[in-house]
Amino acid sequence: MRIGELAALAGVTTRTVRHYHHIGLLPESARQPNGYRVYGLRDAVRLARIRRLTELGLGLDEIRDVLADDAGGELDDVLADLDAALARQEEAIRARRARLAELRERGLPPEGPVSAELAELFQEMARMPGPEPAMAAKERELLVLLDGAERPEVRAWLAGLTRSLRGDALARAYDVYARLDQLAGAPVDDPRVGETARAIVAAVPPDVTWGEGVGEEEGTAGASGGSGLAEAFFADLAPAQAEAVRQAMRLLRKDGR
Repeated sequence: MRIGELAALAGVTTRTVRHYHHIGLLPESARQPNGYRVYGLRDAVRLARIRRLTELGLGLDEIRDVLADDAGGELDDVLADLDAALARQEEAIRARRARLAELRERGLPPEGPVSAELAELFQEMARMPGPEPAMAAKERELLVLLDGAERPEVRAWLAGLTRSLRGDALARAYDVYARLDQLAGAPVDDPRVGETARAIVAAVPPDVTWGEGVGEEEGTAGASGGSGLAEAFFADLAPAQAEAVRQAMRLLRKDGR
């Protein structure tokens, strides 16, 4: 039979047959005087076996080892390894589906997906009365960014903050957000800058400290991270807003926090 007939019999394409020839998985038959290759039953059986092994999920290198072991021992080992790998994939898929179900059950914030703790905080923020201050939206975006941080000290700091920003503490934070909004077009020497700095200090929960390695410059009631993030955070603030935050940071450090 010719290559097209061989491919059709084994359920593959002629391109696949030529690829198996190229990588040495399927021996090439000799060419006939007319230039065509002619294949026999053994070629068809080997090709069909290769197809079945690929359908099981074996890689071509694994199939090469299996075909080289006539006793079938290699196949047993490969299938055992494959079964173990599939079991690990199943476990990972179950964990991902459980995570997705949890996210869908509690509802996703517009910035999601986020951790369960941050999702709860955002739900509480959404219940705050009145229009949302622009600074609250900025803070929420920053918290989402920190929620995906790899540094354990940042994640621990964020977890403590989200636990603390509840009830009266969240109300004080919203007062700070409103004050910062009012500084959007103000000069840096506006007397409200100092007042806002002191309000920021009062709004920071007492059990939340900046902590070593959290960053050189932290933002409002929850802005933290490395120096690059701090630079981006301050660049996004109006001059008077940035000055109020910097004054608050100096007061907090003076207070040992």
